[in-house]
Amino acid sequence: MAREIPDLEAQVRTGTGKGAARQARREGYVPGIVYGGGKEPAPVNLKYNYLLKRLRQGRFLQTLFNLKVEGQPDAHVICRGVQRDVVKDLPTHVDFLRISDDSRIELFIHVTFINHEASPGLKRGGTLTVVRPEVELEVTAGDIPDHITVDLTGKVIGDVIHIGDVVLPEGTRPTINRNFVIANVAAPAGLAAAEEAEATA
Repeated sequence: MAREIPDLEAQVRTGTGKGAARQARREGYVPGIVYGGGKEPAPVNLKYNYLLKRLRQGRFLQTLFNLKVEGQPDAHVICRGVQRDVVKDLPTHVDFLRISDDSRIELFIHVTFINHEASPGLKRGGTLTVVRPEVELEVTAGDIPDHITVDLTGKVIGDVIHIGDVVLPEGTRPTINRNFVIANVAAPAGLAAAEEAEATA
């Protein structure tokens, strides 16, 4: 299942240069520029509070957006930089890169765990400890997976699940070149304490 690409709303910014940018800020906007994709750079404005809310949601620079500008066709973009005020640390300018559907980009993809009831370790009271609820993958912009799936069938206490154990969607690959841990099935607190006491004795 492909991930839904979130919308990002902007307006055309008339005029370029520092004067137009300062005017935009006075009116409650953050100026930005959209470039790439074989087209001319396009100056835009984003409402300040709207952008700030998006930034505080996290992963702004790792999210593919569907940029909506009135009077223009929608464009898939990814943020390539947010300039901030050196004192207040608030956004003063944003840069967006147009992305074609066959572009390769790096995004964080949610990890979904299934078949908890088929795990002997969890049935015994073990706990699923999730180390990475999201995994950064290199994906194709036109076919971004909604999630990756970890099957817990047969997992016993002490089992560790690595990225190499997961069947990734076709065309995706991890950005980290090592077999990192995603989750493990830990012993229940009582059992762990008993085993520790027994080992000490």
